Amino acid sequence: MRFRRHVPPSPQWRWKLPDAFFEDRSIRRWLLYLAGAVLAGYLTAYLIVFPAPLLHGHDVVPRVMGLNLAEATNAIRQAGLQIQDGGSEPDPTAPQGFVIWQDPPPGVSAPTGLRVTLVSSDGPPKIPVPDVTGLAVALAQHLIAASGLVATQVESVQAASPPGLTMMTRPPVGSVLAPGAPVTVVVSRGAPTIPVPDLLGMSQGDARTRVEVEGLQLGSVTRRRTASGNPGTVIAQQPAAGTLAAPGTVVDIVVARSP
Repeated sequence: MRFRRHVPPSPQWRWKLPDAFFEDRSIRRWLLYLAGAVLAGYLTAYLIVFPAPLLHGHDVVPRVMGLNLAEATNAIRQAGLQIQDGGSEPDPTAPQGFVIWQDPPPGVSAPTGLRVTLVSSDGPPKIPVPDVTGLAVALAQHLIAASGLVATQVESVQAASPPGLTMMTRPPVGSVLAPGAPVTVVVSRGAPTIPVPDLLGMSQGDARTRVEVEGLQLGSVTRRRTASGNPGTVIAQQPAAGTLAAPGTVVDIVVARSP
């Protein structure tokens, strides 16, 4: 004879938060803060600490600004991307041939084979030679220096304009030069109004005195062996006697030596 024993069912434990938990706004706020912190930490680790392309078959565009074109090209090709020539532009600081701009920017996820446009530096901006014609030489030199060029030399020519005024520059006005390039200033010696005296047959000392009295200058003195003139006297001159010269013009002479 069998007896069945009645056993009450075992109680089932269920965990349930009290309703007051959900009604407490401060608790819900802290839960949102916690979830946000976890998400921010994940994104930081994923995108910054351990960056990787977001999609399969995508590559991260490397930073190549500041590299020369050869180094930039190699870095982009190693990343599985291609090069698009964006030309060159003047840049006050970057040396010529170095990358100053790229598109897409570095760090962007791009599909494999995407073209990255590179713009390289053409060096510092070029400077045109300023127009200083008709200005006093000191002012012309100052303006040339203010433009970023250097007035390294002053030459003089005979001209109808008053002495000391700038006639032209070399290179000429408007020429485009690199910063610090040399510029020669050509100034007027005045109109040729003084007849060059005849110095032939004079001694070197007398020739010097004569040209200085006329407002000219004695230039080079060359000695030459000759039988046609007395030793120590002038046998040739340049400019020739009677030539009109401006004040301060240099007269070169040749003095005879004993044969």
